Amino acid sequence: MIASLGRWSARHRRWVVIGAVLFALFAGGWGSGVFGAITGGAGFDDPGSQSSEADRLLAGPLGRLSDDVVVVYRSDRLRVIDPGFGDRVRAVVAGVPHQDLARVDSYWSTGGSSGFLSRDGHATYVALQFTSADDQQRVKALQRIEQRFEVPGLTVRFGGLTAMTEQVNTLTGKDIGRAELLSVPVLLVLLVLVFRSAIAASLPLAVGAVTAVGSFAVLRLVTLAAPVSSSVTNVITILGLGLAIDYALFLVTRFREELAAGSPVDSAVERTVATAGRTVAFSGLAIAISFSGLLFFPSRFLSSMGYAGVSVVAFAVFGSLTLLPALLRVTGHRVNAWRVPLPRGRAAGARWYRAARAVMRRPRLTTVAVLAVLVGLTAPILGVNWARPGDWVLPTGADARVVTREFAADFGQDPTRTMTAVVQGGITTSSQLDSYAAGLNTVPGVLNARVTAVHDGLARITASYAMDPMSRQARTMVDRLRAEPAPPGSRVLFTGMPFSRVDIVGMITARAPWMALFVALVSSVVLLLAFGSVTIPIKSVLLNLLSLGSALGAITLVFQDGWLHSVLGFTPIGAIDADFPVLIVAIAFGLAMDYEVLLLSRIKEAYDRTGDPVDSVAVGLQRTGPVITSAALLLTVVVGGFVLSSLAFLQLLGLGLVIAVGVDATVVRILLVPATMRLLGRWAWWAPAPLAALWRRVNLAQAHAEPIPATIPPTDPAQPADFSLHIVRRSGTKH
Repeated sequence: MIASLGRWSARHRRWVVIGAVLFALFAGGWGSGVFGAITGGAGFDDPGSQSSEADRLLAGPLGRLSDDVVVVYRSDRLRVIDPGFGDRVRAVVAGVPHQDLARVDSYWSTGGSSGFLSRDGHATYVALQFTSADDQQRVKALQRIEQRFEVPGLTVRFGGLTAMTEQVNTLTGKDIGRAELLSVPVLLVLLVLVFRSAIAASLPLAVGAVTAVGSFAVLRLVTLAAPVSSSVTNVITILGLGLAIDYALFLVTRFREELAAGSPVDSAVERTVATAGRTVAFSGLAIAISFSGLLFFPSRFLSSMGYAGVSVVAFAVFGSLTLLPALLRVTGHRVNAWRVPLPRGRAAGARWYRAARAVMRRPRLTTVAVLAVLVGLTAPILGVNWARPGDWVLPTGADARVVTREFAADFGQDPTRTMTAVVQGGITTSSQLDSYAAGLNTVPGVLNARVTAVHDGLARITASYAMDPMSRQARTMVDRLRAEPAPPGSRVLFTGMPFSRVDIVGMITARAPWMALFVALVSSVVLLLAFGSVTIPIKSVLLNLLSLGSALGAITLVFQDGWLHSVLGFTPIGAIDADFPVLIVAIAFGLAMDYEVLLLSRIKEAYDRTGDPVDSVAVGLQRTGPVITSAALLLTVVVGGFVLSSLAFLQLLGLGLVIAVGVDATVVRILLVPATMRLLGRWAWWAPAPLAALWRRVNLAQAHAEPIPATIPPTDPAQPADFSLHIVRRSGTKH
């Protein structure tokens, strides 16, 4: 069926190209409406958690009581009580429009409360609470009035959750733009070098463009039925381009092989789609399964990433199996036009063959050594302290982080560190509520818990806390508060940053095993369908988990324990965000399956032809080693720009993906796969007889090309430029 699709696309190439252009124009126009249809911010919270339920109750008649924004004014020369300071600040605050504000508290509105003054008397703050209960609506309200708070001659900084969200949104757009500005030129140069032809290098860009705009159109449809996070648009661009490059590299490489073997262009296209296209289809299915695992999480951020990932993969596969064959038929032998001459010795292709042979001479030693290293890199994840996004993700000089430090050093208490208990039902007397609040005050870390509102069977108790909401001590405080006996006949729901953090982490840790089980089982079924073996899926899943574990362990050392923090330019807080490692797992596991399917397809092709379980591994690695390492290099360039971000969570995402992809494409593919395949021997392709017969009967066996040489001619254009790190010296091996 896949071969027929390639044959049809090549035969109707003009209509396919015209249809792709028209679709891109339509999807680009209509799909761009997704930016306006996105419902709000990232959406990290679990909508079914206690803290989210408490927020919904507070959004009703009971009302919230929290400082969404604190505006800190400071002067090194004047004191707050001086007319040149106080009178000017009062005048500015009085002139700010109040239609979006529910409450404005300051030193002057509270009758000169000392809590609004810094210890040295040179700073004060104004606390704002907005009318809206939606975080992004509060951000928009802040943007409307932010400039009105400026006072010439005074240092003005904005802190609090709403200000932090606005600053993260602003920096995210800037940092992603800067990352693309830095990575795209490098990517374009590498595309030409890897493909060794300007014509061939342009093909993945065409597929990537169609993939991106098509995915935006799908997400526009999704927004009609479900909320979508604002973060998905960034993932679409990156993932769409990365997958388009991967798949184009696979297909163009195979197309060049067929042409070099003397096949006519039409036959070369058909055979390319029948072999490499089949690999792309199974690879895309595996990646889509990995992304669909994100739908196990109810948070808008992760579920939106699942929708985005599946749609991107679907369009990348469809474009690679329709548009790319049509373009290959149009270019024909001109796919090698505008060649980029690269110096190359005769051993460039044979090096991969010799490396695989060298590894397979000592498979047990190699397996044990590599496993020890990867398990050692994974170990730090056992001591991880999970967190949720907060002002700690910002650079140290950002307003929200500076304000947090100023409150800790110069004020008695941080007014943004508040939490709320909503008492529902069973309320008979105020003394019961007062008694319950007094009990909350006995919990270590709780400050000034008091009843602040009662309305229609609901009561609001507000308290402050002093510790870092991402610390282990804050987790202990949350557990103690939730364990406090509620007033008779009532239940109590808590909300605030410490509770939101605990609920988010609890949701992720509870659902992550189900995601892992689903992805592992369904991916195993895909590999079973692809190769007809029950051994290969087990081996592949285990090896992919090792590369993922090493990446998660590394980011724990870097972002929690502070390794290399001065190089990357962030301040560690002893915790890492729980959301982005899940996203790293989904993307990296899918890409690992991508590389696994590509490598195993060529190994199986050689094994079916020769029946030699050792030589087939060497030949498979020889044919795919340059492709996999080149694809990994290009993808690393695409996501690597995030490492230079000023936001900790983007750095975490970029570094985690770079490590996971790098380890998988080098250590796992070059060392561990040949070693384990050598240990398994013919058992690698074993399946129970009835299952094997059924697999052959439904015609799932892969098509394969004519016999390929054991070494690659130095002038063969079928192989991409070799950018790999070679680990076996030429001396000491024979071929």
